[in-house]
Amino acid sequence: YTAIGDSVNLASRLEGANKFYGTNILLSESTVNALTSPILLRTIDLMKVKGKDRPVTVFEALDHHTETSFPNLKDALDAYEEGLKYYRAREWELAVRSFEQALDANPNDIPPRIYIDRCRHYEQNTPDQLWDGVWILTEK
Repeated sequence: YTAIGDSVNLASRLEGANKFYGTNILLSESTVNALTSPILLRTIDLMKVKGKDRPVTVFEALDHHTETSFPNLKDALDAYEEGLKYYRAREWELAVRSFEQALDANPNDIPPRIYIDRCRHYEQNTPDQLWDGVWILTEK
């Protein structure tokens, strides 16, 4: 049997994106919208995957974590979400501070490191006015 189609392609891209983001379970916005029970999620990125024209918001499922696998989860997530807010507002310095606080809470968390690198890049290379925060994922 073969599975084909946009949903299968997106699922494959998200599975591969776990390596880049250091995550275990990534969900597309359509999957999150279809959930019938609340679960702990964090927004990972607004990305455009290869083969798609429209960006998709991607979330990480976090309910499976314990204090051992993700120390200081609440503090890390609060700081991370604040960092995302500043990042999208182009407040690079404030975003970096928030993402660094997230790393103080959990030094092994990869997404804050990714955003710190992006913020430092954008501090030196200001994006144009049309910048919408979309990250283009070019690898599978």
